[in-house]
Amino acid sequence: MPKLINLKVFKDFFQSQSAGGILLMICVIISLTIANTSLGPALENFLNKEVGYQSDALHLRYPVLLWINDGLMAIFFLLVGLEIKRELVEGELSSIKQASLPIFAAVGGMLAPALIYALVNLSAPTLHGWGIPMATDIAFAIAVISLLGNKVPLSLKIFLTALAIVDDLGAILVIAFFYTEELHLTYLPYILACLALLFALNYFNVKRIWMYIIPGLCLWYFVHGFGVHATIAGVLTAFFLPTTEDDQESALEKLEHLLVKPVNFFIMPVFALANTNIKFESAMLDGLTSPLSLGIILGLIVGKPLGIMLMSFLAVKFKISALPSGVKWKQVLGLGLLAGIGFTMSIFIALLSFSEYENQLQAKFSILIASVLAGILGYLVLNTIAKRGAKSV
Repeated sequence: MPKLINLKVFKDFFQSQSAGGILLMICVIISLTIANTSLGPALENFLNKEVGYQSDALHLRYPVLLWINDGLMAIFFLLVGLEIKRELVEGELSSIKQASLPIFAAVGGMLAPALIYALVNLSAPTLHGWGIPMATDIAFAIAVISLLGNKVPLSLKIFLTALAIVDDLGAILVIAFFYTEELHLTYLPYILACLALLFALNYFNVKRIWMYIIPGLCLWYFVHGFGVHATIAGVLTAFFLPTTEDDQESALEKLEHLLVKPVNFFIMPVFALANTNIKFESAMLDGLTSPLSLGIILGLIVGKPLGIMLMSFLAVKFKISALPSGVKWKQVLGLGLLAGIGFTMSIFIALLSFSEYENQLQAKFSILIASVLAGILGYLVLNTIAKRGAKSV
């Protein structure tokens, strides 16, 4: 008997993601405009202003930008973690047959861009940024495919969503293992204590959401002190929220439903406003031929579709997986291009990759160009296929 899925949560998520993606685009334009006017320095000063509380026992005073990138983004990753767990339990990733194609596609879509970037930057000091083109911005990708409406099958949209979720999980693991610098082991016992408490709450099937949020906040503080990027605490907390395989709304789905709109209509736009304030300079155009820029642009525009197509083809060829119903290989190419919209996730990894402001700025500029091109190319490919299909009917 097939598992019942609470489709309402998925539909709410899908609908608000598309609208959230459009809002993201607006915020990017606003941020770029501010950065290139006299208001630019004022925005920079505001983002660098320290706020919070600090004492001998507690350190919670950080720049506004860090609160956004480490604090608000932890809530974003909490939502990502909830989505991943729900898909593993009752959705597109709940069985090997269902999950195999998005997983294979996502792995190919992460490895190929990283390899291309590494090859281009092999002898350059920017090699450490190999994780930048691995990411897919789920909000932007879904926003673009949603513009096509019923011109593309629903199964392709679900495939893209599942692929992006697996991609997010991969990005989380990359951040945890490769973009963590110094570890302060004195925080480790406190982290383990928080995880043990969360495990106990899940084991005894405690359904009150706030009882998970409190140890989750403590976990965020201790993970930040430990040296691992604090956003990982959001994912870890999410995995302990209880869920069910039937159509009854679980604690996980309730929290997911509560977070979808705040994340897509506040947190992600704020992140975009704070991190895309790129002041255009003539040197940036010259920098597009640098290994850093070429690695990012080629990784996202060439590596993403190449890796997704290749791994998907191999999975179907060896009968491990099957293409979703109604989906053609040409549409998988278009989907692969849309997955090249790295944007917010790529910028997030770029900020962790480089401490030098110049490299961060050049990386952001390259990600912006690559993401815009990937979105336009992906839309054109899928729209052209739809038009040709309509003519042949």
